Amino acid sequence: MKRAALLFALACTSFVLLPTSVVMLSGCGTTDTKHGADTAAEAKPGQSLGIESLPNLRDLGGYKTSDGATVAGKLVYRSSQLSDISEGDMEKLANLNLKTDFDLRTAEERNANPDELPPGVKYIWRNVLADADQARLAQVNNLMKDPKAANAALGGGKAEAAFQETYRQFISLPSAKKSYRKLFLTLGDQEQLPALFHCTGGKDRTGWAAAAFLTLLGVPKETVMEDYLRSNDYILPMNQKVSDAFVEAGGDPSIPPAIFGVKKEYLEAAFDEMTTKYGTIEKYFSEGLGIDASQQKALRDLCLGQR
Repeated sequence: MKRAALLFALACTSFVLLPTSVVMLSGCGTTDTKHGADTAAEAKPGQSLGIESLPNLRDLGGYKTSDGATVAGKLVYRSSQLSDISEGDMEKLANLNLKTDFDLRTAEERNANPDELPPGVKYIWRNVLADADQARLAQVNNLMKDPKAANAALGGGKAEAAFQETYRQFISLPSAKKSYRKLFLTLGDQEQLPALFHCTGGKDRTGWAAAAFLTLLGVPKETVMEDYLRSNDYILPMNQKVSDAFVEAGGDPSIPPAIFGVKKEYLEAAFDEMTTKYGTIEKYFSEGLGIDASQQKALRDLCLGQR
């Protein structure tokens, strides 16, 4: 468990420790930053809203469920951390008319990069990994600066295995259960919507939250996986220079995409843990998170649009 927590912290350091690189490189990938939040209604489901400072900010609306309903748009958003936001992009963020910002990061992550929010947005913090055995970020930094040590600790599939272990912790850790319970109850409260939830990169803790939310609403698993994997389109380009430098210094080229991006196997590990412990998404919500059938129905009724 210690290695998994260490590796998870490592995946976050590219955002926590290199804010300049994040801002400079955020437009280098596939993100279209020309029109900003104004393109949200025009974009296909799961696409970036085009806000340059927040390339992985996405609306979870627009997806079709198995029974033909549509997830309501402009209600629930997923994102990376809300820091280093330009003045112009803050105006675009304000145009989303958010009522609630839900932060899933650790205290160390939050303190290093506090959320920057438009006026009037309610801030809620829940540390998903509070009960995990986490290593100090200084140790993580040293590991990234020493490709030989990184190769020994993370190469040969070790990085992927550690991430899968961490995703299982999203289901099993008491702090994760408490955090996700609060999040989903918030999303089921009309008075707190529109709402946004995020972690650091917007891919792991946020990735499971989005996957569980869409699955409960009835979105097919293959669509849920597509939404999850789309983070790679926006995050990997941001870390390209860091990744290239690591490889040029002798690092295993399989390590950067394993820690900076997402892989199908990661989310599958979370779903496997959920199925093993609870059987269905509904029982995960009721038995794991303490969100009963009536509360689940309220969430569906609120977040599902026309059929």
